[in-house]
Formats: sequence, C-alpha cells, structure tokens
Amino acid sequence: MQYWLIKSEPFKYSWAQFEKDKKTIWDGVRNYQARNNLKAMQKGDLAFWYHSNMGMEIVGIAKVIKTFYQDPTTEESAWVVVDFAPVKKLKKPITLVTVKGDKRLANMALIKNSRLSVQPVTEDEWEIIMELSETKI
Repeated sequence: MQYWLIKSEPFKYSWAQFEKDKKTIWDGVRNYQARNNLKAMQKGDLAFWYHSNMGMEIVGIAKVIKTFYQDPTTEESAWVVVDFAPVKKLKKPITLVTVKGDKRLANMALIKNSRLSVQPVTEDEWEIIMELSETKI
C-alpha cells in the first residue's frame, strides 16, 4: 500500500461535503508531477485530505476506489482523475504549523514541495500523522 496527501480548498470542496457525497472524482489536476502521482495510485491506497488555503490542516483519510482514467473535464489526454471514498475524519486535525514543528516530518512533501496538490507520503510520515491525530483506522 502507498500513502498520499491530496489538497482541497474547503470553500470549493470540503471534507464535510466529501463525507456527504460518499465518494468523489479527483479532477482538475493540471500539474505533471501531481498527475504522475495520480497515475501511481492503486486501488486501496490511502490519502490524507488536506484543507489548503483556509484551515491549512489534515482533516481526514480517503481511500482510492478507482485508479486513474481520463479527466472528463478536459479533452486533453494528458490529464487524469482518480476516484476516492472517505474512510475516516481525523480525531484531531493536524495543522501545517504542527507538521512544520515536528522534526520527524521535516522532509515531508507538504513542507518541501508545498504547492503540489497531490503528494506522496512515506509510511513513517503516515504513522507520525496518525499518532499526532490520535486516530486509528
């Protein structure tokens, strides 16, 4: 299993709306590195849901339920989407300040490549975030 972090602006599409919808298509990605990360995802992989711009915190866990396919919002074949379903809201959201303040997370993509909307998360980083959030799956 691989781990990821996906970013969404809560005023556009929040964790609460995602839970209500029960699944979503992750569309609109127009960065090649983020697109390549979508292509690398496998069914069952887990992703942290990060509220960007407002909140700036990891709030939940999503699961890949359908691997990449053509993004229906564009005719350009370069862009793909992945389908996600909610797994669990974190017991305690983890802010960007908390991530930056934990030396164990110093190399996390959220810090090193902060603008990337779809990022890999190492197993160690995953476990640390889960510990900090006091969440168990």
